[in-house]
Amino acid sequence: MIFKTEALLEELKQYVNAHIQFVQSLNEFSEVDLQRKKDTKPWSVVECLEHLNLYADFYNDEIQKQLQNSKHHKSTTFKSGYWGNKFAVSMLPKEGMKTMNTFKSKNPIYSKLNTKEVITNFLNNQKKLLELLEEAKQKDLTRIKTAITLPLLKFRLGDTFRFVIFHNERHIVQAQKVLKN
Repeated sequence: MIFKTEALLEELKQYVNAHIQFVQSLNEFSEVDLQRKKDTKPWSVVECLEHLNLYADFYNDEIQKQLQNSKHHKSTTFKSGYWGNKFAVSMLPKEGMKTMNTFKSKNPIYSKLNTKEVITNFLNNQKKLLELLEEAKQKDLTRIKTAITLPLLKFRLGDTFRFVIFHNERHIVQAQKVLKN
């Protein structure tokens, strides 16, 4: 798939801004509401956000490092790679989506979570992601490669942004569903 770089980055920024708005709206809810779980397996709202924080710790650093080290300057188009596109699209929430397993290191179930800290970290991570998207406007999203959490694979920067933000969208939708139930 080929995207106009500026349009893609603007679309991704809209997702991130919507995620920020949703999490800011969580101030209306009690800590009990945000930590509530139906049973032990599905995540609470706070666990969904902490899962995203754990990924943001890796991806924000990796993206920043690759942007700073890159000599590949602005391109008007981004050409998605086969695997990067496949992984990114698989993260988008859809009706009847199946749950996926996550790495133990990215599973928040094993942590004692402070709701306010998790929310603050999430908002800071998303603000950083917006800065990275802005910086990426001056770079070539096709030629810059980033490591991902799966060993030995690298994605094109544009696919990494899409994967991370679509993954965030998936878990924001999950958190919204938890709040409704």
